[in-house]
Amino acid sequence: MQAVNDYVIIDIIKEGPKKVGGFILTDDTDETNRYKKANIISVGELVGVDKTGDSIYYDAIAGHDIAYNDNMYRVIRARDIVIVE
Repeated sequence: MQAVNDYVIIDIIKEGPKKVGGFILTDDTDETNRYKKANIISVGELVGVDKTGDSIYYDAIAGHDIAYNDNMYRVIRARDIVIVE
């Protein structure tokens, strides 16, 4: 599977619940966190800085899901990436 143009295919990292001030936050209760963590699976030829294998944070409302070989991935545009680790 290869991304094209300025698209990036990512595998979302499912993180466990976080504790804040003694409260447990899950994805359902952590609504104020707009950015999610993922690993890059494939980048298109117009993507400059990011590369396959990078760990990123991206805008959670961006892109769409795609099923490929019984796995679920998300396809986003490179401009939706906010942090590269």
